[in-house]
Amino acid sequence: MTAPLPAFAGRTYLFRADNGAAFRNTYSADGRRLRWEGLGESAGQWEDVLLHVAEVAPEIYFISWTEQSGITVSHVMDLGRLTVRAFWTYEGEGGRVGELHTGTLERVV
Repeated sequence: MTAPLPAFAGRTYLFRADNGAAFRNTYSADGRRLRWEGLGESAGQWEDVLLHVAEVAPEIYFISWTEQSGITVSHVMDLGRLTVRAFWTYEGEGGRVGELHTGTLERVV
């Protein structure tokens, strides 16, 4: 038995975080991959990543991925409210740094 496709599969959203970061997130048709593209200060940066996905409630998804740079990202996406709780980690001065953010989604496609 196969799991149903996640509601974000095949769609594109603009994600705006509370720290000013913005991304154009395009999800593959099967919901297993994400191509994120930086906007604003991050313009020109992008990556295609493999996702780990779990639907935790109707229209609420926990997704996570690891980028080539070693950055880890986790999102709790509420597609009903078009909100995100995001947590990412990266290597900083003195070791691993973690940041928790809130954000909004705008469906593009």
